[in-house]
Amino acid sequence: MRKTLLLFAICGALMVPGAEVADLSREGIDIRVTAEPATVDVARDFFVTLTFTSPAGTTVALPDLRDRFSGFRVAEDFAEDPMTDENGKTTLVSRWRLVPEPVAAKYRLAPFVVTCLATNSESRTSFCTAPVYFTPPSAREAVTGEMELNPSKDLPPLSWKLVGWIALGITGVALLVCAIWWIVKKIRETIRVHRMSPIERAYYELDKLIQKGLPGRGFYKDFYVELTMVVRRYVARKYGIKAPNLTTQEFFAELANSDSQTPEQTKNLRAFLESADMVKFAGVEATPAMADDATGRARNYLESDATRLNAAGADRVQTGEDAE
Repeated sequence: MRKTLLLFAICGALMVPGAEVADLSREGIDIRVTAEPATVDVARDFFVTLTFTSPAGTTVALPDLRDRFSGFRVAEDFAEDPMTDENGKTTLVSRWRLVPEPVAAKYRLAPFVVTCLATNSESRTSFCTAPVYFTPPSAREAVTGEMELNPSKDLPPLSWKLVGWIALGITGVALLVCAIWWIVKKIRETIRVHRMSPIERAYYELDKLIQKGLPGRGFYKDFYVELTMVVRRYVARKYGIKAPNLTTQEFFAELANSDSQTPEQTKNLRAFLESADMVKFAGVEATPAMADDATGRARNYLESDATRLNAAGADRVQTGEDAE
């Protein structure tokens, strides 16, 4: 007995606190199972501690767990004297030193019966706990019979260093070529756009805006801002009115002084811009149908203005021919 007490005292002083692996509390009895180490290691002993805490006025009869451990060989066990706290709760501690069996199918504590006895009467209650499974050791690598070491040609360090520098140089050249190609492409695209007529550039900007798919992602306000700017920039380029920098009211005041629009065009353009302002500034919740309608209005304005200007140009040509 003294030898057992000394062994458990030494183990308790040297090892870190056990990891709690199960809580089997039931019927007012608190049963906690801790293990050290947390994972089963066949190269060292496995220590299991069971702590039984019963409420005031009851005691717990410790079960015999010697045949309840699977995957272990029981080396020693020790039950401490019961301890009662100031609230009358009684705590019993049962410690087990186990020797893991190599290549066991499972490591567990099988279900066991716990009996609770009343201190002032002969009544008793019993219940069966759930099984407790301990973490098994990690699986070993499969034995294939192949060579553990495959000798390969070891290039001199200078060769690997040279390969690394060559790969780095090729990568740098590729990135530089891609960057130059992208810059040239952007410059050519910018020059092409600047050479467009105002109506061609407006159509181009409108198509680019539609390709962004802002309404489909819920960015309605951003969509309306860019859509109105397409129309305003067209008016600025075509008629010389600083439309992007003016409010809607200032814009129509300038437009009225320029006599560049018909009353019908002015009416449609005002309805388009004022409905857009409701989304941009008044907090109106837009919908996909509203965005499609606004896009159609902008396109119709551009088409109608281009048609009117083409007709006016044809009339001027015809008038000149008649005069000749």
